[in-house]
Amino acid sequence: MKKRATAVRKLYHAFIGNEKSAGITLILCTLVSLYLANSGIGESYTHFWHNDVAGKLVEFWINDGFMTIFFLLVGLDIKQEIYIGELSDVKKSMLPIVAALGGMLVPAGIHFFFNNGTPTQSGIGIPMATDIAFSLGILSLLGKKVPVSLKVFLTALAIIDDLGAIVVIAIFYSKGFFVVPFLLAIGVFLILLLLNNLKVKMLFPYLVLGGVMWYFLLQSGIHATISGVLLAFTIPFVGGGEQSPSVKLMHWLHLPVSFLILPLFALANTGIVIENDWMLQLGSINSMGIAAGLIIGKPIGIVGFSLLGSLLGICKLPQGNRFLSFIGIGMLAGIGFTMSIFISLLAFEDQQVITSSKMAILLASAASALVGFLVLSFSLRSRETVVKEEEEFFAEEV
Repeated sequence: MKKRATAVRKLYHAFIGNEKSAGITLILCTLVSLYLANSGIGESYTHFWHNDVAGKLVEFWINDGFMTIFFLLVGLDIKQEIYIGELSDVKKSMLPIVAALGGMLVPAGIHFFFNNGTPTQSGIGIPMATDIAFSLGILSLLGKKVPVSLKVFLTALAIIDDLGAIVVIAIFYSKGFFVVPFLLAIGVFLILLLLNNLKVKMLFPYLVLGGVMWYFLLQSGIHATISGVLLAFTIPFVGGGEQSPSVKLMHWLHLPVSFLILPLFALANTGIVIENDWMLQLGSINSMGIAAGLIIGKPIGIVGFSLLGSLLGICKLPQGNRFLSFIGIGMLAGIGFTMSIFISLLAFEDQQVITSSKMAILLASAASALVGFLVLSFSLRSRETVVKEEEEFFAEEV
């Protein structure tokens, strides 16, 4: 039990430690991509991602191939939280679950309000997402002032949020459906479950069969990245110690996902050519729905549902934290970025709509990051002052 707790603690600290640098890397890649797309080599830069590799575009291999590995890591994170993390205890898990539910439904409702009955209604899932790397990266910039309870809450919230986004992608953004490859994919999944049941701990057969499942899901019309999450839930957890195949794979994947896959995704998908009428594009009902959903809908949904859940006795708000800090966390959850851009690519086919969606996501995520950081910085500084004054008072009394 002690070894397991030590292993999980090490993994958690490694994960949080990576987020700051991972978030900075994503920001730099986004800025580089925007600069190159609007420079003299903009056309060549955009064309590069549309080169053919093995019968598919480079962009396809990143968005449908490499991103499956990202979803595999997300699945492993969710699995760990369910087994021994914040989601393992019903009472503990209810707050991030209720908050995430509000953080998905309210932004989706706002987008639906703007776009109901229009061609851009399919973008309803875009403002539902939270970017784990960016949100935790911004939070980590505040250093040790941030209470562990807030870090854990945001981590669990973002993970559940991603799970919700995965479900939305699987149900609403799969194009067409072919029964035979789908049944073959289910067959492979059952074989993987059998391997788990037989206590096979070697990762190699799981990864190979995971690749086969990815191919069949791709052919079935269901978005192939879902195979990453399905694969994650078949890999043995075995108590969560250092020798656990699931934990080993998480260790191996964190660096390549944080510093290769997500930066590549940013480079391939944020090369937005900023036209002269970009302000007008932001005035479209789709862009307004996305921006309002992320900037306003996320904090209102998270804080509102959390308060409602607390009043109904379903969950409890984090103890020892100022309410303003909780609002700041809700604002940071409005950083949609990776998942929001990913969903926009699935939601639309019109390149102009995709571009304006990306622009809205980038600006809304930047605004959420800035306002969330400032609110938390003020709140935590005030909290630190109060705690210091209390300590000095009690020291004098003694």
